Order: sequence, then structure tokens, then C-alpha cells
Amino acid sequence: MRALREQGRLVHAGQTKHSYPFCWRSDTPLLYKAVPSWFIRVEPLVDELLANNDKTYWVPSFVREKRFANWLQDARDWAVSRNRYWGTPIPLWVSDDLEEVVCVGSIEELFELSGVRLSDLHREHVDPVTIPSRRPGHAPLRRISEVFDCWFESGSMPYAHRHYPFEQRREFEDSFPADFIAEGIDQTRGWFYTLLVLSTALFGQPPFKNLVVNGLVLAEDGQKMSKRKQNYPDPVEIVSLHGADALRLYLINSPVVRAETLKFKEAGVKDVVKDVFLPWFNAFRFFLQNVERLQREEHVALAFSERVHELPRNVMDRWLLSCLQSLVRFVKAEMAAYRLYTVVPRLLRFIDGLTNWYVRSNRRRLKGELGQRECLAALHTLFAVLYDLVRLMAPFVPFLTEFMYQRLHPLLDAAPQPESVHFLLLPDAREELIERDIEDAVEHMQTVVELARCLRDRRTLPLKYPLKEIVVIHKSQSALDQLRSLEAYILEELNVRTMTLSTDRSRYGVRMHAEPDHPRLGGKAKAGFKELCEHVRKLTDAQIEGLLATGHLELAGHSLEPEDIRVGFSLHSDESKARFEAHARHSLFVLLDVVPDEAMQEEGVAREVCNRIQRLRKEAKLQPADAISVCLHTPDDKLLAVIQKHLDMIAANVKQPVLVAKPAAGMDVVVHKEMELKKSQLSITLLRGHVSSKQVSAPSGGPAPFCQFVNVEMCAGAKQGEVATVLLENPRGHGVLEWAHVHELVRRIFACSGRVHLYTDRERRSSVEAGGSPLLLSGSCVFCFPSQ
Repeated sequence: MRALREQGRLVHAGQTKHSYPFCWRSDTPLLYKAVPSWFIRVEPLVDELLANNDKTYWVPSFVREKRFANWLQDARDWAVSRNRYWGTPIPLWVSDDLEEVVCVGSIEELFELSGVRLSDLHREHVDPVTIPSRRPGHAPLRRISEVFDCWFESGSMPYAHRHYPFEQRREFEDSFPADFIAEGIDQTRGWFYTLLVLSTALFGQPPFKNLVVNGLVLAEDGQKMSKRKQNYPDPVEIVSLHGADALRLYLINSPVVRAETLKFKEAGVKDVVKDVFLPWFNAFRFFLQNVERLQREEHVALAFSERVHELPRNVMDRWLLSCLQSLVRFVKAEMAAYRLYTVVPRLLRFIDGLTNWYVRSNRRRLKGELGQRECLAALHTLFAVLYDLVRLMAPFVPFLTEFMYQRLHPLLDAAPQPESVHFLLLPDAREELIERDIEDAVEHMQTVVELARCLRDRRTLPLKYPLKEIVVIHKSQSALDQLRSLEAYILEELNVRTMTLSTDRSRYGVRMHAEPDHPRLGGKAKAGFKELCEHVRKLTDAQIEGLLATGHLELAGHSLEPEDIRVGFSLHSDESKARFEAHARHSLFVLLDVVPDEAMQEEGVAREVCNRIQRLRKEAKLQPADAISVCLHTPDDKLLAVIQKHLDMIAANVKQPVLVAKPAAGMDVVVHKEMELKKSQLSITLLRGHVSSKQVSAPSGGPAPFCQFVNVEMCAGAKQGEVATVLLENPRGHGVLEWAHVHELVRRIFACSGRVHLYTDRERRSSVEAGGSPLLLSGSCVFCFPSQ
């Protein structure tokens, strides 16, 4: 620089900031310099490389067609030598003037040329060996100092691992080219390239038939994972916390299998456990629990078949079997095409359908509440599905599926099965069980249920509270007929009393409206985009119907297609707006009657009580088979009346005795909890074992009578608030009283001069006589009002 300045030849001097390569291990600058290298001549092979590349099948295909093909097109001669000590010695012996070059092809050939037989080919043994020169008077040939680029060794893998051509010639020729290989996308210029170059040069064919390209797994912040930076969670801890299966499925169901990058998040592995494994395992456990229940309670020894031999009558059974066979057909086809990124999402959707739709909507059948015949049909269907699902998922989730298989295969009625699920082949699809019409029908049902759930959420109406009516509108009568066949499931799932189906939107004041699809219309209209959008928003029902029916509409000088607009639905009738909440998806429109009804509100409160009892059972870690009794108590008369009115429903729901009373002192209490329900205090006590109403204490505070009784509270007059207990039998099982005798006893106890009236609630809405025999109210409290 000084010399240039002194000579007056310096035009400009300054500093430029630019990126510079640093060693990724030590963070020190790297220095590049030109060094002599040995090359393999690749440029003459370019056309043959491209032709062999076209003979291979890659997943995803764009890597072969774009990235790899472009790299091959511009391929340059390959520098295969490296100037380091450790490595495979390049077998070239040369003279000092490089006029003689000998490439040695084997240990035997080296022995013939040098007279030295080697058994160890590391360079400390190879380098001293010399080969006499063929030119008289010249120094012997010595091996060059360079070693092979490690990618040359990787590219030689198909031959080197069999020691070809010196051994296993037949085995190599029978297995070459490989059926498939898999590596990361960064190997486009590495292993994939060196494999193809060497195979093309040696054999004139590609070294593999199929190739799966994986993306790169990065740290959560998007940087490369680094041991030095420790920017990734410990893999051992991930496996210990969430299991190897969860980690496998997280990676297989990620962008990595589409040759894209993944920012690894431990939360994603945890979500696999929560959203996939736990629901799936719960369905599996629910199946086993009900098999055990059937054997324990009804003494039915069950033996299942892995194949359903006759078509079930139940539509949900047929739907699940049809979906399973469609899944098997899809998985085998996609696996044959090496498309993992399509297989796993479909498997996960099926598990969601199994757990959140089939098991959820058939719990009562599986529990035997609808009879043994329905229970057996549901259990046989569920077994067949779980057994095949375990086989389908085994390659992706090897440990969990093995756990399930070990508990399923002993239930088979066939000959002894293989010891492991991994000894089984994937099942074959049974085309005769695939019923597309049923799959479509259930898909419509799911859409209706999902839309109605959204409407409940919109109005904050919990599912426990029943509603009067749901209206489903669709232009296709066949779709409505399909929904009618699933009406019972829809009503139960949504807790709605009735379902109305209609093809007439105008009857309910439903109109269509259109919104422009901005990206599509922007490309069509250019400068007239805003004007066209205004015209789209003003489209009438008839115009929208015509566009959807014909697929074409001329508007403001432009030709519209159905994809150019987004169709919505809205209510225009004041009556409908006051009564219904509306939601739509595609051509399916759902109206939900959200007008409150007192009787339904009370039933909803009773369902809330059931929910609180079940949650308390869960908190106490009680099993469904544990015998308990439930005691309910509340000082709120309105809540008490609701509980008494729906006592049978509550007991049927929890499947245990339910009593409206406080437990007696000394009883075996499992758990007791005070809580608030609808701004009222509610006390729930779970007692161990089944107890009757006469074993719990009377609200008056006295000891519980040995025989059946009723508590009577005076609600008027001088003795208002006093409580007495009337024995309904004495001794036990004898002298049972009728209501006329009870009225007379109450009149005497409270010293009433005239007639008394007894009710089941303080509001005097229901007299005790309406409830039947006095024994039906044993253990409860009735309310006394003397005649004025």
C-alpha cells in the first residue's frame, strides 16, 4: 500500500466490513489458500449423472427435480484429496517427477508390485511401502501424502461394507441398487452426490431406487443446535419425561419429513402425549375395563376375532370399521410411495375420530347400559379396530403399541399369535367393509355437532343445559336423510330435545351473502378491483345460487368463478334472530334455539350436580367399580327442590345410591366437600359402601332411626322452623303408614287445631301425595303448612 501511494498509483484506500468464515468449533477466523489436489474427472459424466438421477424416486420430489438436478447440471471435477494425517490413504504411488503413476487396486496387487504383504492399511503401515520404477535408474515410486476425502468413503458404502469385489459378490449383486436410503437435505451436495457419482462411474446406474429426504432439526430459536451453546434440551431427559414414542411421533409428524426445517420445541413432544397418546390409551383402557366388567358382573367369557365376520347393525360401528379399512388402504398406498408426511396426519385424525367420536358417543353401549347384545357388538367392533390400529401404528410408536398388543392378543379366539406386534405385517384393507355413504353421513353429523358447539360457546351455554331444538338446513335432501339416520347421536351429543331438517332457507329467514376473495379478484380485476368488490357484496341470493350451480357469473365486465367469492349465511327474520343463534360451514346451515326454559334450566342444574359428584370421585381417586353412597345437602330450598325432582336421574348418572341428607356421625366418609353451585351452597359427601336413607342422620340433628322415616319442618305459625321426625314403619318392615296417618301424626306433634298440608318443597308446588307411597320419600324432608 505504501509503495502504491509513493508511486502515485493509489486510487482509493479504505476499510470494508464483510462476512468472513469462522471455525464453528473455536470461533477463530479461517484462512483459505490454494493447495494442490487430486481430482476425479466428473464433468464428462454430467449427462449420464442426470439420466441416472431421472431413474430414481425422491420424496419430496422437488429436491430431485430442482435442487439436486441443478447441482448435477453444473457439476465440476471432484477434489478427493485432503492434506491431513488421519484418513484412508489414497492408493497412488508416483515417481518424483510424476511421470509414473500407479493406482493400486488391492492388497494382492500391492504385494505383487512391491513384495510387501500388508494386513493393516493405516497410513503408518502403507507409507513406507515403495514400488520399483519401471524406468531403469530411477528412484522407486512412493505413495502420495494425501488421504481420501471422507465423502469418497461414504459414497463407497454400498461396495465397501460388503468388501466387494473381493467377497460377497452374489449378495452385493442381488441387493444393488438399494431399495431406499434416507438422509438430510444437506446431503444433496454430500452423500447423495458421491453415491451417484461413484455408482455411475463404476456401474453406469444409480445406487438406489428410492430416497427419502429429511429436513434439518434446529434449536427453538432457529439456530443450529450446538453443544457449545447448549441451545437444545437434553435428549435423554426428553425421553425420560415424555417417552421415546412421543419424540418419534413428534419428529415424524413435523416439517422434517417434507425436507423442511423444524424448530424443535419440547412443548410439541408434550402435546403428542396429551393430544394423541392419552386419548388413545384411555380408549384402550376403557375397552379393557368393560371386558373385565362383563366377565365380573355378567360372567360372560369374551373371545374376540381380529376380523369382523358380519356387518354390524349399528351405524357408528359400521362407520368406524369403514374408516379403518379406508385408513388401511390409504396407509399401505402412501407407505409404498414413502410419503410419511401424509400417513401420520391421517393416522392421528383416525385416533381423534375413535376417541372423540366413537367411544364418546357409544359409552353407554360399551358400558352395557343398552343391553348385553349392544354391548357385545360395540366391544367386538372396538377390539377389531384397536387391534388393527396397533399394527398400523407399530412402525411409528413401537413401545406403546407393543404394550397394547401384549394385552389384546390374549383375548383373540384364534390360534396363538406372534409374541410381538413387530412380527406382524400390516393388515390388508377389506373393501367390502368400506361404505362411503356412511362416512359422508357421519362427516355431516360431525359438522353439525361442531357448529352447534360453537353456538353454545358463543352464548355461554354449557352442554349440561338442554336446549329445545336444532334446525339443520341443507339444499341436498340426501344429506338431510343421512343426518336423520344419526339423529339420536346428534341429540345426545348436543343435549337437544328435537332436530328439524329442512331444505327451505327462506322459512327461517336465512339469506346468503358474498364476500370477495381479495387475492383472486385482485389478480383478475387489477385497477377495477374496488368496484368489483362492491358488486360482489351486492350479489343477491339468486345470483349466488346461480354462480354455485353453473360455476360462472358475469359481473361488472368480469367472469367470476365460485372460488372468487366466500359465501356466508345470515338471519334476516326478526323472529328467527330473537329465537335462534346461527352458524354455517359450506352449504350446511345450523340454527340453535337458545331461548331459556325453566324445566331445562333445572335439568341443567341437576347435571351440574352430577358433574360435581363425578369430579369429587376423581379427586378421591375412586375407581368406577368402587361401591360408594352419595349424600347431598343444601340450605337453599330451590336447589333442594331441583335435586329431589331429578334424584333418579342423578343416581342413574353416577350409578351409585344418592341420598338427600347429611351423613350420620361415625359413618365411613371417603371425602366431604362444601362448594358453591349457582350462588347456592351445596354439600357433597361420599360414603364408603352402599347405605340406605335410614342409615343417615335426620336434618333435625337427632340420631338416625333404624327404620324408615321422614323429616317434617313446620313452615308457618308459632312453631315455624321446628323439625320433627316421623317413623314410616315400626317395627322395621311392619306397620307401614299411609299419607293420611302421617298427616294426623304431624297435626298432633305440632299441636295444630286444624288440618295440615304436606309438600315436598317450601313453595308448595308439589304435595307429598303426588310422589306415591311415603316410603319413596324416606330420609328426605317434607314441609308442613297448617290450614289458615
